[in-house]
Amino acid sequence: MQITKNSVVSFHYTLNDADGKLLDTSAGRDVFAYIQGHQMIVPGLERQLEGKQAGDKVQAVVPASEGYGELDPSLVHKVPADRFGGQQVEPGMQFQAGNEGGDMGVFTVISVEDGIVALNGNHPLAGVTLHFNVEITDVRMATEEELSHGHVHGAGGHHH
Repeated sequence: MQITKNSVVSFHYTLNDADGKLLDTSAGRDVFAYIQGHQMIVPGLERQLEGKQAGDKVQAVVPASEGYGELDPSLVHKVPADRFGGQQVEPGMQFQAGNEGGDMGVFTVISVEDGIVALNGNHPLAGVTLHFNVEITDVRMATEEELSHGHVHGAGGHHH
């Protein structure tokens, strides 16, 4: 069966950046399952899996614009280190912060110098070209229940 809208797709994957650095993998874990056409995975990968079937191996290169978005410079903030209440702040640390609208965002420390902390509120993979290596293990139609709940039930899906 081919992957079309509302099909449940199960796959194993590795995700690397353009330099070949491993960013994520399903190796050693359950397959990843999603419903095609429901924006559960990055748009560029979903588009490239359309029409494929179980057993297919797909190497998908997804530009940032079809992945986690381009880097938004307005989401990079510099704040005085003393705002962290004496806590030792180091690059790579992550903090949750709210904005005026009350939305919570995750900010990653990108540098600390001269008492100024630079925080990046972009998704960690924003601006990154994604290199997916996908092996499709199963394709089936989603059940009415899965469609109404908006997620996959069973192996690789979310559990209630």
